[in-house]
Amino acid sequence: MGVTSFKEEFPCPIAPSRIFKALVVDAKNLMPKLLPQFIASVDVIQGDGGAGTIEQVNFTEAVPFKYVKHRIDELDNENFSCKYSLIEGDVLGDKLESIDHELKFEAVADGGSVCKLLSKYNTKGDFSVNEEDIKEGKEKSMVIYKVVESYLVENPNVYA
Repeated sequence: MGVTSFKEEFPCPIAPSRIFKALVVDAKNLMPKLLPQFIASVDVIQGDGGAGTIEQVNFTEAVPFKYVKHRIDELDNENFSCKYSLIEGDVLGDKLESIDHELKFEAVADGGSVCKLLSKYNTKGDFSVNEEDIKEGKEKSMVIYKVVESYLVENPNVYA
């Protein structure tokens, strides 16, 4: 198995506590609400939302994948960080074992935050990750991120 890692950082006008609650803690409720054209539901398979929880995201027919399952490996509500792994779903195909993510939101002087993300693609055999596929996946993730960010900007009392 090989591992290919990618790091990125991007600014956010939302305080770390709010964006963390929306994108991580309450994502199972918020994502189907904000993105009903893509996300049919998010089901908790096991756990209580903390470390060890496994959730299944079920997509609509507008998405080329049926579902993904991810496991929360670490959840730190005080430091606004989370480690989680995409462990199952057709998005992995036959070339990827899993994708591990480390996500952290840090406060910045203007009241917003910076999002720091480390992604590790764990491949099967000697397969190497295509950077174009990674770029496409990142772009789709950023669409979701921007929808949540816009929702929080427009609703300053939500997750306050």
